[in-house]
Formats: sequence, structure tokens, C-alpha cells
Amino acid sequence: MHLIIDTEQFTRIIKRMTHQIIEYNLQLEQIVLVGIEKKGTPLAKEIQSYIKEFEGVEIPLETIDISAHRDDDKKKKDSNLHFYTDITNKTIILVDDVLYTGRSVRAAMDAIMEMGRPAKIELAIFVDRGHRELPIRADFVGKNIPTSRTERVVCDFTSKIVSLV
Repeated sequence: MHLIIDTEQFTRIIKRMTHQIIEYNLQLEQIVLVGIEKKGTPLAKEIQSYIKEFEGVEIPLETIDISAHRDDDKKKKDSNLHFYTDITNKTIILVDDVLYTGRSVRAAMDAIMEMGRPAKIELAIFVDRGHRELPIRADFVGKNIPTSRTERVVCDFTSKIVSLV
């Protein structure tokens, strides 16, 4: 394992991403953060906390299980899709730890569209490692880390570090 983002950088990156989200979205009351389970949710919680700290606005946070919308052998037949927040005409900010092929994001967008019609969907990603298979790009990127297909990026939200395996 090779450490590529230490704890200090980790926190700085999340704060920068939060400021970008605030600057880009003038009506914070119209935002709903959606963490893609499991690794996107801790990042979404951090962003939610910093928005509250920086702007004094409590942004709703939802989580989404994309397992029923996957297009690979990890697909499950049923998943419980339910948000407590009405997403109609809201700006959804999908949050995940690593953007790789784009397939998880596509699955998340499919699931969200089953629950309502948001005004728009934005994407916040902590690490973009490239190798897209679908035409998906993030609106908010913490760090671009070019990798080979054989490498793996591991974001540890408990220790607040990122490693390359």
C-alpha cells in the first residue's frame, strides 16, 4: 500500500470541495446530498457538516443502495429505494469516494430517477482515477489520481487517508 493522501490533505480536500459546492449552488436550500452506499455516505456526511459550519444551512442527506440497478454480476433483484426528502425540482448532489468506470454513478442516477424528477443531478467525487467506460464526469473532484487498471484506490474515512493498492 502506498499512501497518496494524508490526514491533513484529506481534510483540506473535503473543505475545498464543500466551498466549491457552496459557490456553485447559490440556493443551498434546494440541495439534497445523496451518498452512494457504502463509501459515498461518509464523504456526504462530511460535506453536510462543513456546509452547516460554513453557511449555517442544514442540507438533507440521503443514502442510496444501487445494488438493484447495477449492470454486472453484483446486481441484486430488490433494494429498498426510499428517500425521506422530496427530490422533485431539487438539485441532487450524488457523492461517492472514487470515480472509475462511471457505472456506479449511472446506476445511482437510474435509481434516483425512479424516485422522482430532480431539477438537476451533480456529482461530487473524492478521487477521480480515470478509465471511464461511460460518458460521465464529476462536477466536484477532490483529487485526480491517474492509475493503471490493476491498481485500486482505497479511501479510509475513519483514518482520513487515501492509499493506492
